[in-house]
Amino acid sequence: MAPPLRVGIAGLGTVGAGVVRLLRRQAALLDKRAGRAIEIAAVSARNPEKSRDLDLSGIPWRHVDELATAPDIDVVVELIGGEDGPAKALVERALMHGKSVVTANKALIAHHGAALARLAESHGVSLAYEASVCGGIPIVKGLREGLAANNIRELHGILNGTCNYILTQMGESGRDFDDILAEAQRFGYAETDPSFDIDGIDTAHKLAILTAVAFGTEVDLASVHVEGIRRIGALDITYADALGYRIKLLGIARRAADGGIEQRVHPCMVPKATAIAAADGVFNAVVAEGDFVGRVNFVGPGAGGGPTASAVAADLIDIARGHVVPVFGVPASALSRADPTPITRRFGAYYLRLEVVDRPGVIADVAAALRDQNVSLESVLQRLRAPGDNVPVVLTTHETDEARMTAAVAQIAALDAVVEPPRLIRIEQF
Repeated sequence: MAPPLRVGIAGLGTVGAGVVRLLRRQAALLDKRAGRAIEIAAVSARNPEKSRDLDLSGIPWRHVDELATAPDIDVVVELIGGEDGPAKALVERALMHGKSVVTANKALIAHHGAALARLAESHGVSLAYEASVCGGIPIVKGLREGLAANNIRELHGILNGTCNYILTQMGESGRDFDDILAEAQRFGYAETDPSFDIDGIDTAHKLAILTAVAFGTEVDLASVHVEGIRRIGALDITYADALGYRIKLLGIARRAADGGIEQRVHPCMVPKATAIAAADGVFNAVVAEGDFVGRVNFVGPGAGGGPTASAVAADLIDIARGHVVPVFGVPASALSRADPTPITRRFGAYYLRLEVVDRPGVIADVAAALRDQNVSLESVLQRLRAPGDNVPVVLTTHETDEARMTAAVAQIAALDAVVEPPRLIRIEQF
């Protein structure tokens, strides 16, 4: 049997602890799957003295800088996090010293993926990052290897469990966003500062990575249009249900007819019958469409120590077996720079909720603003109130382009009878 694969683990948070537990508990299984033992040669963490519910007996502690150069370590597992700082320095140094790297760091790959891919390939080692997107779902391998014979036309997915939990609970309980967010923080599903999740940044990082894998392009985070879920209200959830939709925060990537690539993250209304609408709670889901395979659905837990550790271990097994593939499916030198397709060129239907003073002529004024931009109404829903009260009015449109819809919404927002900023949600007919 080949000599053991010696692993140095940097970071002992939820995921790092999960990796240690998995590598120890599943040692016999991993030996069979990898064809050699996978051993923890060293660990590193910011505070070695911290009390941890983790058996580290017999495992040497090293300073993080040593992991990249130690001769008794073959692979560095980076679980520190962050796009720069110690994480980036460790990964770069390890690759330059001929060590393969496994990481769960989505921010690092989203910001520096192409440069790190070139560095890994120039030194003949692996940079593996299955755990950086969708936790335990094998979406990177699925796109890069399982669907390698396909031209991917589109992918869309729920890439953030925190947002999916909040939207699911809003639908099930009828409570509003702030209440559910506070609950998610109490349960540990949301951070104390939840901005990274609820403002769509986490989803944007993951979408940028998946886009590069699916289309063979350099990671282009700057071209992702990003909106979060802060402005989704309980009323929107209720109206979506009445209209036959569920609201999900999605990452969407498509190749446009002119060869450009659109990347966008925002709340969407999706038909209840779709696979993506059925993924609830903290689950993630991705749908990819290839020219030969058709549509393929990936669903599973998107975070947590166990699922993410599972993805890390899968990458370690590949490295142990000498299974080396280009980081993004094609050699780094062959990664293209596709022209980004701006959100203004989106073509589709829209949901618009207004809070207006209930008086004669208001709907006519709103319809006139839409007419001026050549936007056609499909339906109008209005709750009955006493004349003079504020009343929610919900409109859905036929398909139109984003630029026209944006102009119409600006015109509507300027009407005296509209008392709150309009709520606009794109309708996606997958």
